[in-house]
Amino acid sequence: MPGMNKIRTVCVYCGSGPGTNPRFVEAAIALGKALAESGIRLVYGGGSIGLMGAVATSVLDHGGTVTGIIPDFLTSRESALTRVQELIVTPDMHERKRLMFERSDAFVALPGGIGTLEELVEQLTWQQLGRHAKPVLLANIDGFWEPLLALFTHMRATEFIRPSLAVDILKAERVEDILPRLRAAAARAPEGTEKLAPEMARRL
Repeated sequence: MPGMNKIRTVCVYCGSGPGTNPRFVEAAIALGKALAESGIRLVYGGGSIGLMGAVATSVLDHGGTVTGIIPDFLTSRESALTRVQELIVTPDMHERKRLMFERSDAFVALPGGIGTLEELVEQLTWQQLGRHAKPVLLANIDGFWEPLLALFTHMRATEFIRPSLAVDILKAERVEDILPRLRAAAARAPEGTEKLAPEMARRL
């Protein structure tokens, strides 16, 4: 595998609440453990509660490293996790998202709400526009993302997503499939695509 396409950091988007299904928290904990054991740094939204807190705490508990990136106005609401090796407080959401993008080799969306959806869809948009070729994966825990996948199918059927657009949405039903699928996708990405990142960041 080419060195440039190795996954060293994974950004995880997820809810600042735990959700109603205990499998969601279980998945967050299992993903945190898998990242730590693979020596992959977690980049995430910086909170200590909900799925966010569960994934980050799990990485730390299993000896891994974490970068939390949180906007100033959320530090109290989402209770910034102070145990992380690196906590970056940004002036606003835009800067948070830009840094999360720049510091990550791949993206995973666990279950979450509007914020999680917004971050996920932004990465898919940039990918569709050719701004990056970093893998984006839906962790479809207990079918959580099925309604969104159905919407994407509908958008294709109605040709708002053009047939020529290869939006490569990875998905995994099981946590143990997440990292292998990200690695396989990173290995497929054309060489040189990682150079898009700084230019893209300037245009944001």
